[in-house]
Amino acid sequence: MSAAVAVPASAGGMRVLEVVRRIIQSYLFTRILRGLAIIYIVVTLTFFLVRLMPGNPIDIFIFNLISQYGVTYAEAQAQAAALFSIDLKAPLHLQYLSYLRNLLRGDLGMSILSPGTPVSAMILKFLPWTLFSVGIALLLSFTVGVFLGMLAAYYRDSWIDNLLSSLASGLSSIPNYLLGIILVVFLGVKTNLLPIAAMRGSLSPGVEPGWNLHFFLDALYHAALPIATYVLTTFGGWMLTMKSSTISTLEEDYVHVARAKGLPDSRILTAYVGRNAILPLFTQLTIAVGFIIGGSVLIENVFVYQGVGQLLLSAISRRDYPVMQGVFLIITISVVVANLVADLLYGVLDPRIRVKGGD
Repeated sequence: MSAAVAVPASAGGMRVLEVVRRIIQSYLFTRILRGLAIIYIVVTLTFFLVRLMPGNPIDIFIFNLISQYGVTYAEAQAQAAALFSIDLKAPLHLQYLSYLRNLLRGDLGMSILSPGTPVSAMILKFLPWTLFSVGIALLLSFTVGVFLGMLAAYYRDSWIDNLLSSLASGLSSIPNYLLGIILVVFLGVKTNLLPIAAMRGSLSPGVEPGWNLHFFLDALYHAALPIATYVLTTFGGWMLTMKSSTISTLEEDYVHVARAKGLPDSRILTAYVGRNAILPLFTQLTIAVGFIIGGSVLIENVFVYQGVGQLLLSAISRRDYPVMQGVFLIITISVVVANLVADLLYGVLDPRIRVKGGD
């Protein structure tokens, strides 16, 4: 009886081992492990690199107290010790191990220069505004770029193609922060077309966040210039990529067959050419989504827009280590996840792609 029972148990154990082996060897599992390794490396580098920056938050705090209020060094040091929850005098490896332990528990720590304020709460306060502005801008940029790219490819070597390609190349070569400064100077200072000072921030005074049209329009009003800057400096890349992909697709045999059947150009351009030419851009769009959080640092600073980018710049200038580490961690995770989704999405969109281990 014992032998009869042992055989199925052994067979069941073999099946479990086989399932585990297939999971470990799968493409998805390998990519997840690689992503986790990248996140760990970035977390470690960020921890040590921010501490190599000249000055530290406690020294800056003490210096400000002495210079502004005339207190003695001992009094300023005592106030700093009472306020700050981090011991920057501890050995670096002990600080690192403590940081990793807290991170594994989902604790990003407390802001040094805003005592009692969790870093996660600060990020959650600013993150929605960045997602709102850059998210809308990315969708607009992608849509405009794809449409103009198809148009330029279909009328290639014409004045339409030359005009659109020149415009896309010119705007793409301008750094976004420089274009932002130009918009501020031209629209707000030279011509007074826009009330730049009133458009600063993420909301007007007295406007409460909520699911209503008034809140949405006010948020859009304050995000208008960052959105316009992002769209103007990025749609050219989408357009030129779509143009190149569309030109290649126009030479495919099925396009010539569709023309021979007498199908209208609008039908060929949308149903045959556009659908296939846009495939490579979808994976690029997915990757670009991962850069939403960190892709607006300089733009937000130019327009004083209260998003994660401005939070990061403020933390860097004030040497607020936990906030810097938290923002860099969120950016890294978003980029890694976006790359993973892009790999998987391309295999779904294009059945010709077969990833390793994917059955």
